[in-house]
Amino acid sequence: MENAAERLKHLLHAVPEQFGRMSEAEVSERPMPDKWSPKEALGHLCDSAVNNLPRFIKIQYEKQPYVLVPYDQDQWVALQDYQNTPAEEILNLWSGLNNWILKAIEKIPAEKLSFPCVTVHQETKSLQWLIDDYVEHMEYHLNRQILKNNV
Repeated sequence: MENAAERLKHLLHAVPEQFGRMSEAEVSERPMPDKWSPKEALGHLCDSAVNNLPRFIKIQYEKQPYVLVPYDQDQWVALQDYQNTPAEEILNLWSGLNNWILKAIEKIPAEKLSFPCVTVHQETKSLQWLIDDYVEHMEYHLNRQILKNNV
């Protein structure tokens, strides 16, 4: 748990600093017409936080194994119109959500980290795996689409 929490703490410090230095034009530029801009990718990470926070909580008390319900990532990004939202608003949302997630995961008792969940691919994984996967997913998007390997 400490590893995921420590990595998330690092991101909560590094991302606002680095993303905040980028111009609105830079964060709005799509690499290709069908690819997300850095703003949209950060918005996607907000959507991921919105969907994963309840999972982190519910796995601890609902019937086991907890079954993860998928969501349409492209629809979430499009319908929330991150492309036309000021970058500062998206960054503030991302920071707030992930500070709350950090608080939540730091309070999970060690014995609950092994509680099972079933992924969208019908694999049984642990709550610890889901937390680690959440942070890895964030690092992937930050390094590939948003901050270009600067975190």
